[in-house]
Amino acid sequence: MEEGKFLAEYQPLVYSQMKKNVEHERLAHAYLFEGDNGTGKHEMSTWLAKTIFCENRQANEPCYQCINCLRIEMNEHPNVQTISPDGQSIKVDQIRQLQAEFSKSGFERRHQVFIIQQAEKMNPSAANSLLKFLEEPPGSFLAILETDSVGRILPTIQSRCQIVHFTPLPKGKLREKLQNDGIGQQTTELLASLTNSYDKAVEISQDEWFNGAKDIVSTWFDYLRKKDPQGFIFVQKKLLAIAKEKGQQRQLFAILLFYFQRERNQFLTQGLHAEGLNRELELILQAQQKLEANVSFQGVAEQLALRIIT
Repeated sequence: MEEGKFLAEYQPLVYSQMKKNVEHERLAHAYLFEGDNGTGKHEMSTWLAKTIFCENRQANEPCYQCINCLRIEMNEHPNVQTISPDGQSIKVDQIRQLQAEFSKSGFERRHQVFIIQQAEKMNPSAANSLLKFLEEPPGSFLAILETDSVGRILPTIQSRCQIVHFTPLPKGKLREKLQNDGIGQQTTELLASLTNSYDKAVEISQDEWFNGAKDIVSTWFDYLRKKDPQGFIFVQKKLLAIAKEKGQQRQLFAILLFYFQRERNQFLTQGLHAEGLNRELELILQAQQKLEANVSFQGVAEQLALRIIT
């Protein structure tokens, strides 16, 4: 999907404002794009670069077909530099290399764009080097920093950037996007209940543990809904083996909550009473609170099963 179409659909307010800035030539010299992964930060960075260099721009929209648009798409445009972490961090040598590129003869008079992905991963030396660059820029340039953790960006860097917030994808849009990527409807519904981030949802969907756990919890849910005593035995028989870590334990309760919420919604849609399901949802929420209070997972899960079954 072309960046403009993606942004118009998933970040309409940000997209509209940026188009106005381009139209009235009010672009800042530095932006800090912050928001969850998959919300359109990099699409906006790419759209801006293409808009600036496009040879056939119309209505403040790049053509996506000229040589400049295609070179930016392939990361081959000499005036558009993109930096991403080298291993676990962005290092000072990467920022220095960027400065060297922009200081080459003749480049000072031409527009330059540089994009730093996962900017929160700059190590202290890299961040200080970038700060000096922003304070004394060579020629005409546009700096774009992308982050999903704005609190980890130096306040002095933040103060030199215009901060643009990218809102989480609405649940409906997130489900639609995941289904368009070939993820089944039921899994899509579950993923949307676990996260607002598209990238995180895709990451979870590809996780082997998750794909096994959701089926195991589905079986547990069936036992609990039928008030079957197997629901209590199932905790030790199956759940403990896949709940070694605190994050996994949280996820199991979150998946169970989703199954009960879905059941409740189906009852309400059919005009049926859901008092029992309301009680069960409350019990699961209480179980989640106990887990966060460091009560053992086995104890919390077994007590939950007993209270639902009896």
